Amino acid sequence: MNPLDPLDAAMMTAEMLSNPMHVGAVLMLSPPPGAGPEYVDELYRETQAGNDPIDPRLRRYPHQGLDTGGIWVWRDADTVDIGQHCQRRTVSGGGAGFWRLIAELDAERLERSRPMWMSYLIDGLEDGRFAFYIKVHHTVIDGVAGFKMIAEALSTDADRRSMPPFYAEHHRERAATATSTSLLHRLAAPLRTLVGTAASGVGLVNHVVTGEISTILDSLIGHTTVLPFGAPYTRFNGRLGPERAVAAGSWPKTRIQAVQHGAQVTGNDVVTAMVAGALRRWLLDRGELPKQSLVAACPITVRGHEHARADDEHGNMFGLWLCPLGTDIDDPLARLDTIHRSMSQGKHWVAKRGSAASLLTVAGSIAATVVFPLLPLSPKIRTGYNVPISHVPGPRAERYWNGAHVDEIYPVSTVYDGQALNVTTCSYADQIGFGYVAGREIVPDIDKLIALTEQCLTELEAALGVGI
Repeated sequence: MNPLDPLDAAMMTAEMLSNPMHVGAVLMLSPPPGAGPEYVDELYRETQAGNDPIDPRLRRYPHQGLDTGGIWVWRDADTVDIGQHCQRRTVSGGGAGFWRLIAELDAERLERSRPMWMSYLIDGLEDGRFAFYIKVHHTVIDGVAGFKMIAEALSTDADRRSMPPFYAEHHRERAATATSTSLLHRLAAPLRTLVGTAASGVGLVNHVVTGEISTILDSLIGHTTVLPFGAPYTRFNGRLGPERAVAAGSWPKTRIQAVQHGAQVTGNDVVTAMVAGALRRWLLDRGELPKQSLVAACPITVRGHEHARADDEHGNMFGLWLCPLGTDIDDPLARLDTIHRSMSQGKHWVAKRGSAASLLTVAGSIAATVVFPLLPLSPKIRTGYNVPISHVPGPRAERYWNGAHVDEIYPVSTVYDGQALNVTTCSYADQIGFGYVAGREIVPDIDKLIALTEQCLTELEAALGVGI
């Protein structure tokens, strides 16, 4: 038997009790010049007819039964019916209709009796554009590895044709693809190698205890993070229904960099501040803005000395930092400064104490956020955090797929009870794509967050006198 990692097994069990746990990506594409009306149909036929060897990660599926003694194990499919995994859709209703379709597809659970991934080739968009939506279960592949897999199926050559599909096996080194973009795997990856993150059990306890004390002191003195149960309860911390809502938009890197340089902060600080401002305005419009600042769970990547080997798949380790978003602050620059100071301290804190210790320190806040909503009489006064905000690096250069230009790339991340809103951004070429995903009953007008994100960037530009 090939048992699942304990945390992956826990995710499978949790999914049976609550929400789907897959991650996805949307690629928006423009056909090459001179492409005929049958171009997308031809692409689809080629995808269906491909006989390339399938990536081993996309051949396996989890199984639990009497034959395994109730243990979750991996099984490899003898054959993979591409027709079951690669489907065709045509959308109507413009951009709103397209993102409504993505939300419907995202809400569907992946079938556990076969490899847990799906892809959809979608046409009917304006100007002849089409889209490619891919989703894969979190236990099969994580976010960074998933984006790398997609990027490897693309080309920088606009004239290249007959390209292998994304699901085809690419002969490459995979040792460094085990890092992750989502909160679930950022929690999981360091814990999988917990023994290696400290010299001994005593050393780990020392890291955690001193880290907890430091976190408390930082909160009381520096105001750069929050105490456990330090986030106000919001609708984003409620339980999910069966439906999803998805919205996305892109902004030029040049605009974000202008604010970054003008305020002397990082690009990720600016992106986080744009999200913070959008959430502030959205809640304020509904009379639901808490007096206390919302808190984001922000992953931080570090490379510890104990994981410095190039062949170590966990060489890039992730810690977690609870960042106040300054939603209680009206001044956009002061809000940006709050985020910058907190994340700067977080990077220093995680680098000094290690990712595993940082994750254990905030474990109580994580549990308060994702476990309490499952209880019938859970309190609605305080929680651990309100929203995860992640930043994913994508391809740095323009990409093509069988001659079609990849215009935009958007992440579609995981939401579940207690974390009913997820914001993930992805860099691609000269732009940053923002992907908002939520329970539809939680954020029924999620598309408004795109306009509010633009307003918040404009506010920052005006306050700094840049981009005008």
